[in-house]
This record gives sequence, C-alpha cells and structure tokens, in this order.
Amino acid sequence: KGPGKTEVVSATRSAIVAYAKQFLGNPYIYGGTDLINGTDCSGFTMGVYKYFGINTGRTSRDQAANIKKINYDEMQPGDLVFYASGDYINHVAMYIGDGQIIHAAGRKTGIIISPYDYRTPYMAGTFLD
Repeated sequence: KGPGKTEVVSATRSAIVAYAKQFLGNPYIYGGTDLINGTDCSGFTMGVYKYFGINTGRTSRDQAANIKKINYDEMQPGDLVFYASGDYINHVAMYIGDGQIIHAAGRKTGIIISPYDYRTPYMAGTFLD
C-alpha cells in the first residue's frame, strides 16, 4: 500500500521548500521571473510552484486571488504569505516553517530567508490542499 494523501502532500511541501532554498542569494530584479538570473517576489513564488506543475498567476495580487486563504496558525511549509500597504497587496513570500519565509526581498539582498512577521502579514494561503 502506497503513501496516503497526507504523506504525499508533506513530501511535496518539503520538496517545494528544498527547491526554493537552492535559489538563496540570487538577485532580485523587478518584473523578473528567472530564478537564477533575477526575479521579483511573485516571479520567485510563481517559478518555484511552476516547477511542480502548479499555476499560481504572475503577480502577488493574482496569486492572492487564486489561493485558498488560511489562518497564520495553519501555515505549513510551501504556503504563501502576502504583505500589503493598506489593502493593496505588494509582496509575497513562501513560508518554510519555524516562523520563517523565503522571498525575493529586494535589490539589496536578493533572495533571502526572513521571519514571516518581518513586516505585518496581510494574509496567508495555500495552493497545496
């Protein structure tokens, strides 16, 4: 008997996070979608998910519109965290567990790991349920 759905999803979550982490330190380029040569925040999450056959949409707002909303205490590795100015979503990051995210943060830092609440999160969601 093969693994149940839960095991498969958690294996996928681990694989998604491991895949995302190999791009740490790569450059941030506004409007970019190249995980190696330069990507912006939503290009990063889109590119990681695309590798696993999941279509998220291009921008952080597209991704927020397409995702299943969850509470912060329900976040699991591979879920997305969105940030906003007022109600305007302007940043997205991937939750990797232990209160941390990986994201294409900006030109100075490129792709880094941060605490998920380095800014006040606006919402969280999952493509994996």
